[in-house]
Amino acid sequence: MLFGTPGHQQPTRRVVITGIGAVSCCGVGADALFSGLLEGRFADDHLVPDFNAGDYFGVKEARRVDRFAQLAVAAAAEAYDDAQLTDALDHDRIGVIFGTGIGGMMTLTAQQMVLAEKGPDRVSPFLAPMMMPNAGAAQIAMRYGFRGPAETITTACAAGTHAIGAAARLIASGRVDVVMTGGSESVVDPLALAGFGNMTALSNSGVSRPFDVRRDGFVMSEGGGALVLESLEHAQARGAHIYAELMGTGSTADAFHITAPLEDGAGAQRAMKIAIEDAELTLADIGHINAHGTSTPLNDQAEANAITALFGPTSPPVTSAKGVTGHSLGAAGALEAVASVMTIDQEIIPPTIGTSEVDPKITIDVVYGAPRKLEKTVVLSNSFGFGGHNGCLVIGRRS
Repeated sequence: MLFGTPGHQQPTRRVVITGIGAVSCCGVGADALFSGLLEGRFADDHLVPDFNAGDYFGVKEARRVDRFAQLAVAAAAEAYDDAQLTDALDHDRIGVIFGTGIGGMMTLTAQQMVLAEKGPDRVSPFLAPMMMPNAGAAQIAMRYGFRGPAETITTACAAGTHAIGAAARLIASGRVDVVMTGGSESVVDPLALAGFGNMTALSNSGVSRPFDVRRDGFVMSEGGGALVLESLEHAQARGAHIYAELMGTGSTADAFHITAPLEDGAGAQRAMKIAIEDAELTLADIGHINAHGTSTPLNDQAEANAITALFGPTSPPVTSAKGVTGHSLGAAGALEAVASVMTIDQEIIPPTIGTSEVDPKITIDVVYGAPRKLEKTVVLSNSFGFGGHNGCLVIGRRS
């Protein structure tokens, strides 16, 4: 893995994944996420069912932490335990890089109502630390005493993927040995729904149908996904279980429009190509594409165009998790990275739920109807965000 600029190689450390965690509308836990993807099972309101902030915070403390940060801590807690991290590790060399598209919007809108109805004296003194987008990363760092870099990536729906890529580069460069990374979001709020609805991004039917001829927009959801990344040497030295390797990353900008993608998907195509080259792999090595697949007419077509332009008329099997998870904005890429790890671990590709008839203009190999066996244990995971932000990860096992 290079995590550098093609043509400008320099020695770097290999990065592996030793822990995963998730909270989604499928339930609490990575196993709940993956079984939900396989079975098409999820909460109808696309909120995290049975989530109790008191499992992670005291009652008083929980009231001072916005839900997006609560979800970040919950996902990180599972990943921490899964990786069997301990206080004995050098916490100066453990970082946190987390993503979010919006941050504490739920707190902001609630306190705006307090201001309007009760006046400025009743606004919470905790408004600022609750609404700030970096609160998720800060809460994780404080919970575990991680004293390496603690930073936040905010690139709309690509934030979780970009956070994981940034974390991997920190480890590859030798700056740290371990990073807790991922993304979280919770903005299923009347104001956000009104805004996205009025820009015609949301599904009128309330059903997410990625790549389907009837797709009509995405379904808003919430969630959080976390991965523990380590240098290969560090993981081996402590005897950690290694799920897979974070082989490569790619990041580009469309530089085109604040919400619409390039119709030909050229920016997305370059990001995928860079990630595969960064992993020192070929197109033939890719066994599965975990697509962004939001279920909007323009974005699904542009992503399909990008995949076809890169891979030709025969693409690797493609699936979108959003038929189950909905679109959790800045958390989406992190949840899908967790799903990619589990796809590799169990060697099975979940179907694209909600899809029954692929749009005839889309010529990629969409997996739907039933799961499919993963033939090659390398997954390309895509995330594309408003502003033209494109992020891709290559996760896999080397043969």
